[in-house]
Amino acid sequence: MDIFEKCHPPQIVAETRDCGIYPYFHALASMPGTEVVMEGRRRIMLGSNNYLGLTSNPEVVEAGMKALEKYGTGCSGSRFLNGTLELHIELEAELANYLHTESAVTFSTGFQTNLGIISAIVHQGDYVICDRENHASIYDGCKLSYGKMLRYRHSDMDDLENTLKKIPDSAGKLIVTDGVFSMSGDIADLPRITALAEKYGARIMVDDAHGLGVLGDGGRGTASHFGLESKVDIKMGTFSKSLASLGGYVAVNADIADYVRHVSRPFIFSASVTPASCASALAALKYLRKHPEIVDRLSALSSYARDGLKKRGIPIRESATPIVPIHTCDAMNTLSKAKELFDAGVYVNPVLPPASAPNECLLRTSYMATHTEAILDEAMDIVKDVMAT
Repeated sequence: MDIFEKCHPPQIVAETRDCGIYPYFHALASMPGTEVVMEGRRRIMLGSNNYLGLTSNPEVVEAGMKALEKYGTGCSGSRFLNGTLELHIELEAELANYLHTESAVTFSTGFQTNLGIISAIVHQGDYVICDRENHASIYDGCKLSYGKMLRYRHSDMDDLENTLKKIPDSAGKLIVTDGVFSMSGDIADLPRITALAEKYGARIMVDDAHGLGVLGDGGRGTASHFGLESKVDIKMGTFSKSLASLGGYVAVNADIADYVRHVSRPFIFSASVTPASCASALAALKYLRKHPEIVDRLSALSSYARDGLKKRGIPIRESATPIVPIHTCDAMNTLSKAKELFDAGVYVNPVLPPASAPNECLLRTSYMATHTEAILDEAMDIVKDVMAT
């Protein structure tokens, strides 16, 4: 059998291309802000994870440019060998201080961060317990480990407890959850999770990719939001969202950080974060620390959008984050509405299976601290017109 025999695009790809509603790989021709030029036209961006709007912040851009001039384009090596810059060490120290942990380790991408942490921590005979709606990188990190993965129903704490009850007391246990779930905008029930972890002797890892800069004191994330920073053992996050760059991190105690540096294969065998990306993330973090009010502005604009959509009769899924999904039910309707919105000048993200249940598809809208009420009103009026047809 030819191994390429299976390499055909999924049926829905061909169908949506034939119908002219294929939603992916739209090309940007401008800086990714609240308004972008995409395929030759202005579009209002309601589909970015650039929550604080810092990708175009002058301080962040300048920091990246200066690092490019000083260090060149890349490190041409792993952190383990020749690829560690003073910038990496400074960024890790700043992250640890900001997140109130002893240490931090940076990875080249957020996806790689979850692969690197879980595969290093979870060994044969250990158990990793996952919310069913966790990010794909968490699932792949579990596959890369030699432990046994168990899943509990999304945010169902009774199911989590029933799962924990079945694990031998002698086994290592790691509960892994998104802090903010990327498609729905739900926030993990961290108070219950921490209580169950204590009861059953488990450790906790929170993927705060969508929580950093969004929740908590000064944007410190989900654990801070609930006042549970000391109860979360592993805080993971990315630079590609609120920190306006590319890469990822784990913030932990010093012993675990040192262990990850010497054991994690995705860390050891990957080239380090590029100088410009590292400097940009560091500048974004410093900007956030100097301007914590930007987190409040993001929250206020997100509330404005939720209220505005509801007033216009748009069926949304409730959340307390900048992620506000619109119910569109089936896949073809979702793709059709996404295309109509795109043509009318608003970019949103369609959420289809397996990221949603088959008849619970969504249009994922997300908001930035740099949006204005006027831009949001313009966008929401367009959404109202499209959804009414």
